[in-house]
Amino acid sequence: MLSSPEPAELEAQLQESCGAGLLGVVKHTDISVATVGPEVLDTAIRTLKDAGYAFLTSCHGMHYPDRDKPFGMVYHLHDLPRNLRVRVEAFTADDPPEFPSMIPVFAGANWMERETYDFYGFRFQGHPNLSRILNMDDMEGWPLRKEYPLEDQARYDKDDKMFGR
Repeated sequence: MLSSPEPAELEAQLQESCGAGLLGVVKHTDISVATVGPEVLDTAIRTLKDAGYAFLTSCHGMHYPDRDKPFGMVYHLHDLPRNLRVRVEAFTADDPPEFPSMIPVFAGANWMERETYDFYGFRFQGHPNLSRILNMDDMEGWPLRKEYPLEDQARYDKDDKMFGR
């Protein structure tokens, strides 16, 4: 069963090290989520690792084009002995988005950051080999950004009148 510390406990762990960079802590479904500024992301992750969250389950990019800060990184951390999980998020309006690399903290972040670069175009400061990992090297653009409509707007056979509506 998924377990997570209460938001107040997570906030207390991060408040001293992140200060004003800690933008909020909420409980989302079953997991406590800390939102931090990109400038303290590295500090927040290091603080949580020192507090026992020594396993990086995943990290990946997000793109919400309708928000003021459309690009975000999310990190899922796990404290194995206590079976606690937390999520840390950071958002930016910069394009291309730039975040600190977490490889010095979690070596396993290497390929996850490369995948995020490959699909979203996020840059990671200090990454030793930021290059495409799944797409072709000469590919232009970032396939998981929500910059295009989901369907071809020129298709005439997708009109609602074709389906009796």
